[in-house]
Amino acid sequence: MIEIDVSRRFDEFQIEVKIDVEATGITALFGQSGAGKTALVDMLAGLSRPDRGRIAIDGEVLFDGVRRINVPPERRRIGYVFQEDRLFPHMSVRANLEYGSRRTPALTRRTNFDQVVDVLDVRALLARRPRTLSGGEKQRISIGRALLANPRLLLMDEPLASLDAARKNEILPFVERLSDEFAIPIVYVSHSAEEIVRLADTLVLLSDGRVAAVGAVEDLMSRLDLRPLTGRYEAGSEIAARVSGKDTTFGLTHLAFPGGLLKVPMSDLALGHTVRIRVRARDVTLSSVRPESLSTLNIFEGTVIEIGGDSEPGPLVDVRVDIGVPLWARITRRALHDLELAPGKRVYALIKAVAIDHGSLGLRGHAPRTD
Repeated sequence: MIEIDVSRRFDEFQIEVKIDVEATGITALFGQSGAGKTALVDMLAGLSRPDRGRIAIDGEVLFDGVRRINVPPERRRIGYVFQEDRLFPHMSVRANLEYGSRRTPALTRRTNFDQVVDVLDVRALLARRPRTLSGGEKQRISIGRALLANPRLLLMDEPLASLDAARKNEILPFVERLSDEFAIPIVYVSHSAEEIVRLADTLVLLSDGRVAAVGAVEDLMSRLDLRPLTGRYEAGSEIAARVSGKDTTFGLTHLAFPGGLLKVPMSDLALGHTVRIRVRARDVTLSSVRPESLSTLNIFEGTVIEIGGDSEPGPLVDVRVDIGVPLWARITRRALHDLELAPGKRVYALIKAVAIDHGSLGLRGHAPRTD
């Protein structure tokens, strides 16, 4: 269990946070710039001292203002991956990685050099210097060095923020594997909804230095009342599913979920693998009758359960439909009127297969049984 109950004043900004989350999987700290994400992880790492409060991991107290406990950063056994790589430029990649394990006695190491090198796919880079690496390669080395320090918790503060889209897509699959491969809980900081949905199990929403909500990613990212924090433009739904089949003739992967079967472009995910799918609200179309002779492969019958933004200005509204799981659709007010949509009305939701790209599939999450 990760227990945080702290406060600190920064000039005109105040942090007041109380969080209790399980020390398993990936916990994401999500919020807009200035929400207090980095300030909070710095206190967790011991790089910044709270004015008051308490921090503990699995019952071990790292900070207690009343008892005057403040464990130094180097004794907290917390790995930290920053936005910048912070590698030693005069050392080879191998030497940078080995530096992480120097403070850890061999008998207490839970990770070994070869395992880290293979999981992060950096064996071909070992003899090179940091200046010759791409941004994505540097971040993989930074992650490896942090892992080899034998941490009980890994902090990742906007590790992909400085990378372009191609480099982000290069490194995301490696981040997805970390928690499971090394059995190390991760606290992941980001303001990118796409990263959070793809990677995280638990979401902590921060706003103005305070906790706005804590819960499962698929629950919080789908809540209408949290849209001001999660972002309206990228609003959508998160669906837990299981890879149930491959259509090699037409290049499709079949994903089973409580509402049926979702067909998406072919991926290399293994049969039986659980995934979390992000479906953007703007990629969902609604119909009052079952469409025929369309190119859209994914058509699900459902019931309107909520209409959001109907009283707000603007041409668009969000409609929440139960298709076995909650699904948001973004439509025009004209469509809302013409379809006579209201809670309880039966509709058909259409999702184009090409709208679910590889970036929308996360390996995190646990699919419910559908048989």
